[in-house]
Amino acid sequence: MPSSNSLPTHHLDPFHKERHRTSSNVIFGYNNLPVQQQIPGFELYSSEGMIPDYGPAKSTFYRVGIILQGNIHMQLGLEHFDVEPFSLTFSIPGQVHSKSNASADIFGYYILFEPSFLQDLLPHVQMGAEFPFYNYSGSQLLKCNEQEINEIVTFINKIDAELKADHSGKLTAIKMYAYLLLLTARRSYERQLPVNDGPATTHMVTRFYKLVSQHFLQYRQVSDYARMLHVTPNHLNRVIKNTTSRTASDAIQEMLVQEAKVLLQNTALSISEIAYQLDFSEPAAFNHFFRKLTGNTPLHYRSMI
Repeated sequence: MPSSNSLPTHHLDPFHKERHRTSSNVIFGYNNLPVQQQIPGFELYSSEGMIPDYGPAKSTFYRVGIILQGNIHMQLGLEHFDVEPFSLTFSIPGQVHSKSNASADIFGYYILFEPSFLQDLLPHVQMGAEFPFYNYSGSQLLKCNEQEINEIVTFINKIDAELKADHSGKLTAIKMYAYLLLLTARRSYERQLPVNDGPATTHMVTRFYKLVSQHFLQYRQVSDYARMLHVTPNHLNRVIKNTTSRTASDAIQEMLVQEAKVLLQNTALSISEIAYQLDFSEPAAFNHFFRKLTGNTPLHYRSMI
């Protein structure tokens, strides 16, 4: 099976064309920030100048988004979220994600940071263990109360002030504010536990979606996920079908077609190379699969980008 490490990802790069319009005249965070004031492995933006539709894509960094006003739709793996004000969203390096349908009044902030950025503050700590929203098994949408969101915005503004200044200890200060922001989010997350308070069937669907999002490149059979969930394949299929009106196989195929879109959008690989990289027996099988799920051939989809 292909390794997820070999697939294309977006790296931190100020004003990346896929994330932000370079023509934005906003002066906040990394928007129009002089190169000499930028911090390696870290970026901060407001939503002003944000490209409203993005993805599917993958990245090498962690992300936290803060929505203060308006609404936006986000997809993380197989999970769909309609994000409302006072909400935080998180994505994990290597996770397929996209966003769409941002309302005209959307406003908020987002932070991007490489896995090594907080390493000196959190030595020998796994991010997914320290912060449950950076774990595939956790919830990656968090609704905060007013006090929590105000604390988080305070840290955002302190980071912005540090970026614009040239004070001693600037890098350490930014790392500490970023950590305090994540700590506030974790405390909000813990305050709201248990997060899985719905029917058992809904909980199983969520767990299944998260497992598929994490393992679909390695495991593509319903029986693989049934084993992970300690149920029979027939039971898993029945629960998924009754809850979502789709089969478990449909979900696995959806993740695979998202991955194919990432490859078609972000690499110069030929259709044949993509087919073999995704472990199809031949290009014709990949073409048939992609067209069945999207209505377009891979070549036509690439031409529309």
